[in-house]
Amino acid sequence: MKTLKATVCSLLFVMMIAGTAFSQTPQTEVLRQIGAATSAERIEADITKLVSFDTRHTLSDTTSETEGIGAARRWLKEEFERISADCGGCLEVFYVRDYVGGENRIPEPVEIVNVVAIQRGTADPNRFVMMSGDIDSRVSDVMDGESTSPGANDNASGVAGVLEAARVLSQYEFEGSIMYAQLSGEEQGLFGGQILAEHAKEQGWDIKGVLNNDMIGNIQGINGVIDNTTARVFSEGTRAVETEREARIRRFTGGEVDSPSRNLARYVDKMADLYIRNLDVMMIYRLDRFGRGGHHRPFNDVGFPAVRIMETNEDYNRQHQDLRTEDGVEYGDVLSEVEFDFAAKLTGLNAVTMAAMSWAPSPPAEVQISGAVRPSATLSWKALDPEENPQLAGYKIYWRLTDANQWQKSEFVPADVTEHTLENVVIDNYYFGVASVSKDGFESPVVFPGPAGSFGD
Repeated sequence: MKTLKATVCSLLFVMMIAGTAFSQTPQTEVLRQIGAATSAERIEADITKLVSFDTRHTLSDTTSETEGIGAARRWLKEEFERISADCGGCLEVFYVRDYVGGENRIPEPVEIVNVVAIQRGTADPNRFVMMSGDIDSRVSDVMDGESTSPGANDNASGVAGVLEAARVLSQYEFEGSIMYAQLSGEEQGLFGGQILAEHAKEQGWDIKGVLNNDMIGNIQGINGVIDNTTARVFSEGTRAVETEREARIRRFTGGEVDSPSRNLARYVDKMADLYIRNLDVMMIYRLDRFGRGGHHRPFNDVGFPAVRIMETNEDYNRQHQDLRTEDGVEYGDVLSEVEFDFAAKLTGLNAVTMAAMSWAPSPPAEVQISGAVRPSATLSWKALDPEENPQLAGYKIYWRLTDANQWQKSEFVPADVTEHTLENVVIDNYYFGVASVSKDGFESPVVFPGPAGSFGD
């Protein structure tokens, strides 16, 4: 297998024994290398190829070798297989498919086909972090499966990002697994995501995070703003699967802004601050944009942490539009309007996030907190399985003011500790959480106590 695992291990060892000779920690250096490894040129080539299929509409041709969604998804499967061949067969490449019909936007039965590649972890192969993009495209009429629909930014940019992340990360080995998913049927009703989410539940996959990338290649908004230094991450505030009992608990203990998806978003924000140059993440405290949907939602619907990553400034004249010019205004989602360097930057953000989560131990489970009417707060959690988490060094307890966006303070405890009291930290004044930490310094997302923050205990 072609891998950089030995190189990474050697780098980590040399930097650790060198001590103060290096200003960067081992994990900082390797994650910055990953973030900088994504290629704008390769992303441009992939987007160009996807645009060449003329349309990728869900109801378009599935038998042609050169046009339609069938040709597009077969090409994507071949690309994953090429990437796998380059890493000695490190990817499992397959379709996850089902028929959908009798729906508002799919009146007759149509097969929805997702293209999936899995890079298995060495210690905890059933724990996943996933990056997804949407294959299908559309024009003004959502039922038009024949007109030219380039879908260059929406969403060939996200699809190309998934391929590029696979090229970069397949050169490494990780303790946890990484899933690369190209989803179908998004414009017709998020059907590809629903099919894959249900399949994941049936297979018992332990998905700790879904990074849905939908439009990552535009820097010029319809508002006139041109900005290649920011991105948005949308996340739900409370879990979609929360029960009435859990909602009552949350009412008195907090957690409205600490769902696993929200803390996954904080993790993405932190990765941007630390490892991606000239990129600031806007955490949007909302499931998605007003009146609109994305393919992270079906995963939220069945209980998986999931967020949407995308550009900050949208140009609605370039989304869901027939190719035309009216009153001097050009409409249509065309190749010339995609900023490939920006797409590479956001792909790098995805790559470092998935690498860090997959090198880190699993997020702590069964996190609990106590401390009412006491001058201290006590957190407890279930010990992680040492066979699945051989890299575990310990846990880091975090806390922040209740109106703070990011975690502010932390305290580390070793791996044999599963309960710790923060003396003179009054439980009423802060929100708390626990992350797991690897021997090389990679951290999991922070887990808020109780069912409100559970990553799937």
